[in-house]
Amino acid sequence: MKISAILLTFIKTSLQMILLCYSIVVSISWVGMLIYLLMNLKKIQQVKTEPLIEIQPSVAIIIAVRNEEDDLENALQSVCSINYNNHRIIVVNDRSTDGTADILQGFIARYPKLTVTTITTLPDGWLGKNNALYQGYLSSSEEWMLFTDADIVFHPDAINKALGYATRHQLDHLSILPEAISRSKIFNSILATFGIMLMMNLKPWDAKNPQSKGFVGIGAFNLVRRDAYEKIGTHTRIKLRPDDDLQLGRIIKSAGLKQDVLGGQQQVCLEWYKNTKEFVNGLLKNSFAVAEYSLAKSIVGTLMVLSCFALPIPVMLIFGSTEIRLMAGVVLLFQVLYMVLVRPNKWWYALMIPFASFLMAYVTLKSALITTIQGGIYWRDSFYSLDMLKGKKE
Repeated sequence: MKISAILLTFIKTSLQMILLCYSIVVSISWVGMLIYLLMNLKKIQQVKTEPLIEIQPSVAIIIAVRNEEDDLENALQSVCSINYNNHRIIVVNDRSTDGTADILQGFIARYPKLTVTTITTLPDGWLGKNNALYQGYLSSSEEWMLFTDADIVFHPDAINKALGYATRHQLDHLSILPEAISRSKIFNSILATFGIMLMMNLKPWDAKNPQSKGFVGIGAFNLVRRDAYEKIGTHTRIKLRPDDDLQLGRIIKSAGLKQDVLGGQQQVCLEWYKNTKEFVNGLLKNSFAVAEYSLAKSIVGTLMVLSCFALPIPVMLIFGSTEIRLMAGVVLLFQVLYMVLVRPNKWWYALMIPFASFLMAYVTLKSALITTIQGGIYWRDSFYSLDMLKGKKE
């Protein structure tokens, strides 16, 4: 009995020590990470503060659409109302079966700078959106191309200011971080946690630093100089990447071309997903691609999210001593301060970090398992095998 009691005491003491060490490491890491993010996010300039330009280089605004009748009219109206003369709008209608074509016909009649390319069949070895953007490039001849989505609402001055920034800084590629909002308050809170993870992974403020691995690529706004796009091999290099926007930015940066990012508050806006269910379904299609279709990387990533984001505060508060709970309180205070300082977040989004992180871990692992079990992904009614996605098979 004495040996059992001693053993139990030893185990209990060891667990308490492990929890204490874990809590110290996590607390220091979280405080350091949030300070690091706040300092670096300030380095990203906002589009709205940039001056307008009078000498306007030519730009083709290329928009891929497929069954976008809910958001298309509002977004296209904003594009057609931009304060920029030297532009052309190329909408690529990729096999839409809803009212998208009718909406486009209405715009063609009113806006002579808008043209529509209609795709009826998808070439083998391509994802639909990637092919649509590539076809838009083939239909253009302008010096610059803006690859954007069919649900983006632009301020009239946004594209003018962005091109001015890109030309003044002699960039090859400029992305804008859009102001993403949703009608769902719960999803907005999840999006705030997702944003922390994304910023730490990409480090977009380092995109302009040629010595850094940081890069940026945003589907809402990828402005690319034509010769740079052709130099990297166009979308044919990423024709089977669900995360084509990120990959475009990565390839441009790795090619040694000049890249930068701006913030798009009040200038480039979208409702990324209408609710949490749509968000989960959307990420299930492409999160495994971010892990390069490696089950091991996905499992490691899931464990990292759980141990660093989802578990710390609940574990420290439920199982911790008074000192550990105080540490949890300090971390929570910094999380609240971060949410208050980074607009348009709300303070209570900090309370949702564990839930949002559990959700991200679930999506990451489920995406990897489903794709591995079924041997590929279903995308827009087409099946793509893992061998195709990994480039082993055309």
